[in-house]
Amino acid sequence: MPQDPFAGTQSGLQSPALHIEAITPDDNSDLARVTRAINVAQAGTLRVITAAGVTGDVHVAAGVAFPLRVRRVLATGTTALGIVGLS
Repeated sequence: MPQDPFAGTQSGLQSPALHIEAITPDDNSDLARVTRAINVAQAGTLRVITAAGVTGDVHVAAGVAFPLRVRRVLATGTTALGIVGLS
């Protein structure tokens, strides 16, 4: 197992993500974890519910980690593909 010099350091919102989770948009189910950022393989719109419970649309570029804390990515209104949550 590799050494991790940061293992004893507390993570914050500015820290690198520890988890990567493929996201399948779903109108009814929350994600397993609230994201710290979202990345997509193909640019488009994400319709999301944020960690604060606000629903809205954001346009995301491919290959860029977009700093957005969301609890759900809705299928209705989402056109981006290859969605990955970073947390």
